[in-house]
Amino acid sequence: MSGPDVMFPEEQQQIAMVCQRLQRDANAKAVLLIGRDGQAIADAGDVEELDVTSLSSLTAGNVAATGGISKILREKDFTSQFHEGEKIHVHITLVGGKAILVVLFDERSSLGLVRLRVKKSSDEMSRLFDQVATQSKSNSQPSILTEITAKDHANLFNDSVKI
Repeated sequence: MSGPDVMFPEEQQQIAMVCQRLQRDANAKAVLLIGRDGQAIADAGDVEELDVTSLSSLTAGNVAATGGISKILREKDFTSQFHEGEKIHVHITLVGGKAILVVLFDERSSLGLVRLRVKKSSDEMSRLFDQVATQSKSNSQPSILTEITAKDHANLFNDSVKI
């Protein structure tokens, strides 16, 4: 997964609460948090009528394409995008380089309000992702693969071994 490290239920709940608060405070229709691989992580608001899986993977593809444009232009990354529709507007933001925050809103909100609330929420999510990464590193154990020597490797594939 190219999103945040594996999250425990407590962190998942905290991320979901940040999404819910953002949806409420920005007066948005819906908020989605997805991994850069297109996998949905959390959502809030009116998502029942959305094809969240398709929207997530298409958004990840859009972000990847925009990343290609930024490289051509020798930019580090374009961290946010805005798409204005007739009824629904889409604000997309990279969060800590690990996830994509998507805010869907209509005439009941404004781009300025969404940007303001997204900044606060994405900072909070970045801190949570850093906390998850730190916790993941402290809980990890060395891989058994690091104990295998070149001789062990050669013996694994040696056809002359007789049983």
